[in-house]
Amino acid sequence: MGFRKMYRNYLKNNLFMKLLLLFSLITVITIISFSYFMYHSMSQAAINRELDIQKKAMTNVNNYLGGKYDSAQSIVFGLYRDSSLAAGISFMLQHPFQEYVQHGLEQYNLGGNSTWNAGLQYFKNRVEDDEDIRSLMLYSVDQMTLYVLDRNRQLKIVPTNAAHSYIPEVMALDSKSVTLPNIWVREAAGQWDNHLYSIRTPINDKQTLKNIGQQVVYFSSDGIWKILLNDKEELKGTILVLSPDGGVLFDSSDQYYGKPYPFMDQVSSLYENSGSNQSGYVTKLTQSKGDFIVVGIIPKNELEASSRRIGSTIFMISSICIFFAILIPSLVVMNVSKRTNQIIRFTRKVKQGDLNARIPDEREDELGQISRSFNEMIEELNQYIDRVYKAEIKQKHTELTALQARVNPHFLYNTLEVIRMRAISHGAHDVGEMIYSLSALFRSLVQQKKIYTLKDELEACRLYLELFQIRYKDKFTYSIEWDRKLASTRIMKMSLQPVIENYIVHGLRSECTDNELHIRVKQTEEFLHVQVEDNGNGITPERLSELESFLQAEETEGESFGLRSINQRLKLLYGSRCGLKLSSEPGKGTVVDIWLPMDDGKEGYDV
Repeated sequence: MGFRKMYRNYLKNNLFMKLLLLFSLITVITIISFSYFMYHSMSQAAINRELDIQKKAMTNVNNYLGGKYDSAQSIVFGLYRDSSLAAGISFMLQHPFQEYVQHGLEQYNLGGNSTWNAGLQYFKNRVEDDEDIRSLMLYSVDQMTLYVLDRNRQLKIVPTNAAHSYIPEVMALDSKSVTLPNIWVREAAGQWDNHLYSIRTPINDKQTLKNIGQQVVYFSSDGIWKILLNDKEELKGTILVLSPDGGVLFDSSDQYYGKPYPFMDQVSSLYENSGSNQSGYVTKLTQSKGDFIVVGIIPKNELEASSRRIGSTIFMISSICIFFAILIPSLVVMNVSKRTNQIIRFTRKVKQGDLNARIPDEREDELGQISRSFNEMIEELNQYIDRVYKAEIKQKHTELTALQARVNPHFLYNTLEVIRMRAISHGAHDVGEMIYSLSALFRSLVQQKKIYTLKDELEACRLYLELFQIRYKDKFTYSIEWDRKLASTRIMKMSLQPVIENYIVHGLRSECTDNELHIRVKQTEEFLHVQVEDNGNGITPERLSELESFLQAEETEGESFGLRSINQRLKLLYGSRCGLKLSSEPGKGTVVDIWLPMDDGKEGYDV
């Protein structure tokens, strides 16, 4: 009941309140919809931006580790490029270290190449050149000995007899991938730092291509942070570098070092690039060169924090927009409603007979103009009543009396019929025909029809022409060519007959016997094209130009009914594409083209 009462009091007869409510509803729905789509778009853009930042960082890590892999390989390749170094290292790996030292001294004393003894120095220099190298180890397959170089350029020789160590078995496995350091090699090298990864490269004898040992380089994974410094502030989530077996080579969160990665099965099942699960977004990059995997993980709660900030901002802005979008139109509508009610109140006063009421609104907008027009109308109404109204009443009484005194049309029809029959009885058949045509023409002109068709207008033209054919007898002929299918087409009354009359008055040559008039009607697309052609006097170019200007001018009050009236009525009723067009040559005749609309007999009333 409360809602119905509120509707009756505030909405039922209150147009402005309905408009305000409708506008507010549309505004709120529009702003909410726009805010939702903006939130969705901006949230997705924020997620994509975070993923792009992480992927860029992962690409840098991937390229960095690939570079370290190439750097480790280049140590051995650089050794092969120097034959003396290669020979010295080959000798060291195939003989006891004491023999290598003794052989080097003998070569030096004999004046041999000094680079024979520079093999270890070569490796020491490479360790110094790369600050991320923590240890560089050379393993001798024949001697089962591990040579360890640390950051202090100290050489440590560790025997690795198979009876006391698993290092020979470990080194026998062919692996060029980037992996975690083997626990037995760690123990031999004394390297227990969890932030290490190793790259192993086989060493072959340059002459026989026989594998004589292995190069193992331990890199510090902390060096990866150097390439992440630029993105560290914006980087979200965790970046991991994993070996194929799940070993953690690098962990930006520092929580998985020293233990296998627990979600390796999920990582292995992912394709390249991004994916998502219930907990977050996962991005995966693989490196074929070192056979390691770079994984980026961003938990959804971190991304949702950014989305919540975006949502709060959009909600605040949307609320402000809705508030002002409703407040400002409400104030405007209330003001317009107040002024409109004022106009209604004063119009009711006038309705009740108070012709002295005036609306006090001096503004220049539409309502102000309505108020001024209303006041001016009341002023003119008062003047009209005082000066004209009484005289108009007398004039109307006079006209009514005159109308009552007019001859009844039926009396005229009957009288013409009596005259026609009297003429026929006296043998004046031509006079009878003229009277019959005149009576039928008069009946057609004064008869009020709801729908006036092409057939009616052509019949009026025929009756009119029959009168003049009887008058001029053998001097004048006419023809009407038209498709009977167009008979029911509605046209404007008196749209053709004045053209025929114009020819009879101005174009007919009474002294000649070959006067002809042809009326042709056809349908051209959506128009009805009527052409009236005669062989009369024709029109001079100067007069034709005057007539064309005359046709386009406005019709003046009291002017006789003719071509200009037809042209103006057609253009006003049907548009500029309809109307009359004249063409003529002096002495040859005139052609009048009339363009009417095709309405296919639609319901309507004749104008």
